[in-house]
Amino acid sequence: MLLVCRFAVPAPQAPAFAARARRALELLGAAPGCRGGEAGRAVDDPERWVLTVRFDSVDAYRRALSPFPVREHVVPLLSEALADEPSAYETLLTGVDGLVVERESLLTEDRTGTLGDGAPRRAHLGGG
Repeated sequence: MLLVCRFAVPAPQAPAFAARARRALELLGAAPGCRGGEAGRAVDDPERWVLTVRFDSVDAYRRALSPFPVREHVVPLLSEALADEPSAYETLLTGVDGLVVERESLLTEDRTGTLGDGAPRRAHLGGG
């Protein structure tokens, strides 16, 4: 599962935002099932930031949000994200070292249930 939250942060607030994002990454990164995350600023618009965090599953993401320190520090930060697009995505393709791991969608056609077991399938990038 991939969490992608975009933020509009005025320049004077950037240091405070960066500190909050660091704390969010520390707390979420310590959760079982968290694969890591990043926070960054847009090259073309330094007042736009993004926070991305990867989790093993939707359940791992939900469990990561439940401890009190996360509810105290991370949830308020996430609530400030731009709300014009979704923030939680299922990971369907992962590319590493020229190999792509493909996962079956967890969503049914009507987006309500589970399709398959989500087991990875490997495919090779590039020709040949």
